[in-house]
Amino acid sequence: MELELVTLFALFGVALVAGFIDAIAGGGGLLTVPALLATGMPPALVLGTNKLQSSFGSFSATWFYARRGLLEWAMIWPVVICTFIGAAIGTLAVQTIDAAMLERLLPFLLMAFACYFYFSPRVSDAESSRRLTPMLFALLVGGGVGFYDGFFGPGTGSFFAIGFVALAGFGMARATAHTKLLNFTSNIASLLFFALGGKVVWSVGFCMALGQFIGARFGSKMVLKQGVKLIKPLLVTVSLLMSAKLVWSQYPELFTWI
Repeated sequence: MELELVTLFALFGVALVAGFIDAIAGGGGLLTVPALLATGMPPALVLGTNKLQSSFGSFSATWFYARRGLLEWAMIWPVVICTFIGAAIGTLAVQTIDAAMLERLLPFLLMAFACYFYFSPRVSDAESSRRLTPMLFALLVGGGVGFYDGFFGPGTGSFFAIGFVALAGFGMARATAHTKLLNFTSNIASLLFFALGGKVVWSVGFCMALGQFIGARFGSKMVLKQGVKLIKPLLVTVSLLMSAKLVWSQYPELFTWI
């Protein structure tokens, strides 16, 4: 599928902004998926191409955080492995299982997470006590959220972040750094299946990938400079925006009066 040069430039700009937001709070897909759909690209190609470009953003952020020493490698490797396996299984499962119930439940989960991020005293730059053993955390958070990302996807960054804050006792900056690594892991797992199925428009994906890479680098720098003062309000805002978008699409009967 070939797009005009001006359209590619526009998609590059959208990916740049999305990469910046994604590196801080996730939710960049709120921008990139509608932008890709607006080009007339079939939905299956949109999902695969979006995974390609978002993989570069999550890699850029992960690389930046790793070089700054924010990643606890000994603890995170089991989580990475479980995330990859979970995302791969989720990508296969979505082809055979109806996701309608999950779609209708998700907006309320995101609202609950937004309230947690806003009100919980654990959401800070300070470290707190771990509530799960590393292996149990890997299975529940890595495997569970990885499966969800491969199966459905919206809000994955919020799920990982709340897992690291509430269950692993991480401060927000370190939770964000580890979230980006797991985002990258699940993106790659899903991308492999989309690529094998021929569901990726490579030229468009690589154009957007450049924007994602640059935007994520700037977003990562802002995380280290601002910490929870920046991450917390953005996480709350992104979670609520995703929730509102899902309510709009899943419960149209609520808006018949508009």
